[in-house]
Amino acid sequence: MSAPPKSRGEPISDPRSLVSHLEQGSKPASEWRIGTEHEKFAYRTSDLRPLPYDGPDGIGELLNRMTRFGWEPVYEGENVIALTCGSCNISLEPGGQVELSGAPLETLHDTCAEVHEHLDQVKQVGRELGIGMIGLGFNPKWKRDEIPWMPKGRYKIMREYMPKRGSLGLDMMMRTCTVQVNLDFGSEADMVKKFRVSLALQPIATALFANSPFTEGRPNGFQSFRSHIWTDTDPDRCGDLPFVFEEGFGFQQYADYALDVPMYFVYRDGKYIDASGQSFRDFLQGRLPALPGELPLMTDWADHLTTLFPEVRLKRYLEMRGADGGPWRGLCALPALWVGLLYDGTALDAAWDLVKDWTAEERAHLRAEVPRLALDATHRGRPLREVAAEVLGIAGEGLRRRARNDRWGDDETHFINTLLEVAETGATPATILLNRYHGEWQGDIDRVFAEFSY
Repeated sequence: MSAPPKSRGEPISDPRSLVSHLEQGSKPASEWRIGTEHEKFAYRTSDLRPLPYDGPDGIGELLNRMTRFGWEPVYEGENVIALTCGSCNISLEPGGQVELSGAPLETLHDTCAEVHEHLDQVKQVGRELGIGMIGLGFNPKWKRDEIPWMPKGRYKIMREYMPKRGSLGLDMMMRTCTVQVNLDFGSEADMVKKFRVSLALQPIATALFANSPFTEGRPNGFQSFRSHIWTDTDPDRCGDLPFVFEEGFGFQQYADYALDVPMYFVYRDGKYIDASGQSFRDFLQGRLPALPGELPLMTDWADHLTTLFPEVRLKRYLEMRGADGGPWRGLCALPALWVGLLYDGTALDAAWDLVKDWTAEERAHLRAEVPRLALDATHRGRPLREVAAEVLGIAGEGLRRRARNDRWGDDETHFINTLLEVAETGATPATILLNRYHGEWQGDIDRVFAEFSY
């Protein structure tokens, strides 16, 4: 979640510009880029407790000290709530999860180097403050009421609204971490094909990256509890979007969907105004109760699009949102998977051939089963790990074809090797954690911090 832009733009006079805003994301393949985002839990190494915002070893101090590396602070009131450096930013999730939103980069080598540099900077400052970082999909130890809220206005609004729509929304905000990749499209038709392929295959990514088997120190019965949480967060803004697979789907249909999702807020003069549950369609008519008589700005539309939480999200690019946060290798493997599938035309065709006759019921079945079973789920009588291996084969060939283009330099296929091993063995990150917990850790959840922190 990045900081709001300083310039807010002109009022929207023509609702068709909402669709144009999405269309303007289209760009030629030579300009397609890779944007990787990942979140991790910050904790105090002395007692494995969550960090407050304030104090000598708080999140605020962590952000302040990161400025030595060239990061510029972003303020909300008197609090530093984000950092920017070029096209990158570091931001805070509601429970103090630290997120890197990376720059749009050309190659997987670039994005992996970016992740490595970021983690190195975080570790340098963390050692000074006694702060550690761990990548998991769901916090393995802390109760929700033990975690301090970060001082961001939008989170206060969401905190009050979430329990009205689902029972797990506050857990999503406070206790989950993800890794995702943002990818470009060339045209409306290209966007539609990529959206359909990535939405159908999102459960495969969820299974391969499943890494959230613990809640408050004990196994929770899931391999990706983070993924399950989204099923009871807010039915208005989460889910699989079956209409994406309907004939005629395009930018207009996604804009219509977004208009029907209730709002959270409007940002004005450095403050978030509570518009929770109100209608963007009313806003377009100057009838928003939170700002009567005012018309929305294009930045309001861009903000609103960030409050939709489907498994794949469309802005001026497509966001892959199905994976749990995890170890360093996974942070490079997730973009490799989707780049291999979506940025090579032959691979995209092969992936579409694989999923194009999957029914809505089959897709829903996978979405429901994978959080608990991961690669042990089945699809059309086949173990899901076999389907995952087929998908990885398509992605690997896509990456190999990229390597034949001199523009991309070195082969990128090794970035998915860790996923090939997961599919071959069936041992997801969650499986490994559970085996350790029941074996050598003897039920001591604190061992996860010692062995799996960055």
